[in-house]
Amino acid sequence: MTSAHSPSLTGEPKHRGLISISVMLATVLQTLDSTIANVALPHMAGGLSATQDQITWVLTSYIVAAAIATPLTGWFSARFGRKRIFLLSVAGFTLASALCGIAGSLPEIVLARLFQGVCGAALVPLSQAVLLDINPPHKHGSAMAMFGMGVMVGPILGPTLGGWLTDSYNWRWVFYINLPIGLIAFFGIATYMRETALQTTQKFDFFGFATLSLAIGLLQMLLDRGEQKDWFNSTEIWLETLGAIISFSYFLVHTWTADEHSFFNRSLIKDRNFNTGVIYIFVVGLILYATRALLPPLLQTVLGYPALLTGLVTAPSGAGTMLAMLFVGRMVGRVDVRLLLGFGFALTAYSLYQMSGYTTVLSPSDIVWPGVIQGFGLGFVFVPLTTITFATLAPSLRADGTAIYSLSRNIGSSIGISIVQTLLTQNTQIAHASLAEYITPFTSLGSAAKTLLDPHSAAGLALLNQEVTRQAAMIAYNDDFKFMMIMTLLVMPLLLFISTKKSPQSSGDENLHVAMD
Repeated sequence: MTSAHSPSLTGEPKHRGLISISVMLATVLQTLDSTIANVALPHMAGGLSATQDQITWVLTSYIVAAAIATPLTGWFSARFGRKRIFLLSVAGFTLASALCGIAGSLPEIVLARLFQGVCGAALVPLSQAVLLDINPPHKHGSAMAMFGMGVMVGPILGPTLGGWLTDSYNWRWVFYINLPIGLIAFFGIATYMRETALQTTQKFDFFGFATLSLAIGLLQMLLDRGEQKDWFNSTEIWLETLGAIISFSYFLVHTWTADEHSFFNRSLIKDRNFNTGVIYIFVVGLILYATRALLPPLLQTVLGYPALLTGLVTAPSGAGTMLAMLFVGRMVGRVDVRLLLGFGFALTAYSLYQMSGYTTVLSPSDIVWPGVIQGFGLGFVFVPLTTITFATLAPSLRADGTAIYSLSRNIGSSIGISIVQTLLTQNTQIAHASLAEYITPFTSLGSAAKTLLDPHSAAGLALLNQEVTRQAAMIAYNDDFKFMMIMTLLVMPLLLFISTKKSPQSSGDENLHVAMD
């Protein structure tokens, strides 16, 4: 991923607004697809004659392929030009979406999703790099606010749009919806975006790429399949864990000892701003993104919401994110970054506190408002964090830096989702056992149950067990939300490591440098 010279777009872009819209459509294209297919999985399983375990490969194949291909973004854009790679990625992603829509079997859609993941990996980091390049430093806050809208709103709107398309048409339309977006993004990038300088002498570190890709792929596999395989009680998970550790160890040693060119650009390590920002975005992915994975199954399995209604009550959180980003983009550089981040984390913790008090009887407003508050807090975290991470990074390193930044966020998200899903399963079993102890003919619960059903019949016992399981799941979901709230509060003291100062050459707010000591 090494970049020897600046790949920045030279000169003042004539069509900054149109370029911004085009690359943001590409970002929405990728981020929307990361969640839009989730609500359609049961329908896909039926249409493709696949089991519930098999159909999850539709998600796993995409995640693994995107994770492996993301670090390649910097090298490919430096070697072949950012615009060319951008166009190839958009075109490939759009074509893969069409192939997913027409797939007639499970192997076909899994292969199409692999292709889609490879092509989509570069869309988010390249969009971020382009927005940083075409905007002057004093507008980076606003640019990252726009970028944040695409990154955050896509996953939020995905379930809503996916639920509506699945209910109104069929599951294939969750992929066909990408076609017009992809075509518009391709036309805009091809027409208005300038090409960057090529670096034809740059060598490709195949060993570094192979070891890092293997480590990332195995990590994503064990995180995605760990819950299904009962984690370390499975030989598969042990093999994936050992393989990931060995591969990553080889990658670290190779990168450290490489004489000249290494796949990971070691110049990135010298920028403390960037290093700390990568750690923070990992934590943000770990804490905040995991909560997004909890609500849809809670609403559909415990409360019995249909897919469309699930999407409608979770979508307003995106409005909170967009509203926050309208303000925070203008505040970066004028207000202490620590205050912005602290405010965002505090709002997030408060929303999780509200969610930890959920019951099996909820009105839509009980779900909407905590989501709006969390979305608002998320906007106050994402924009300042993204801006300060790249405030001191050289333009020549932006393609590499945005790829690593996106990769760190995605890995943090995967780990966070795996943690909450594991806790959910374990706590449901514990709560179920505890509740079952109190169901006897001599307790008030047992007496009440006897008036509704015959607990001595098979049907009665099944209904009683179903209700106990539902209540146990609700308790487990509340425990997960409480756990994420505690994690959010624990990470807030790390804001003390951030200090803002202006360089001696700065004038006003335009040359604000943020140092993380």
